[in-house]
Amino acid sequence: QVQLVESGGGLVQAGGSLRLSCACSGCTFSRYHMGWFRQAPGKEREFVVVISRSGVSIDYEDSVKGRFTISRDNAKNTVYLQMNSLKPEDTAVYYCAAAASVQLNRRGERYDYWGQGTQVTVSS
Repeated sequence: QVQLVESGGGLVQAGGSLRLSCACSGCTFSRYHMGWFRQAPGKEREFVVVISRSGVSIDYEDSVKGRFTISRDNAKNTVYLQMNSLKPEDTAVYYCAAAASVQLNRRGERYDYWGQGTQVTVSS
């Protein structure tokens, strides 16, 4: 059974940094593209970034380009999201997700497995 477990969320001041991790158990990690999504209170879930199986291809949502960096360690079955220069509008529950699809995808419905989420709160 595939399980994704996020960690690393918390409370940080604007301009600060956080590093999220997502560990996959029960899966052949290198078979999946890994994505991060977020959902703020009262808003729909939105795409943040996705990394390909090999880590070569990455697609960022425009608002996080230059501030967030995704990476993965297939030997550790873990994907990371380094978040720098955080803004209050980055406040949300962050979810990692795994997709077995052929192409990278921004659409949540294309992902097969989801973590439980980790809260990120950025104070102004």
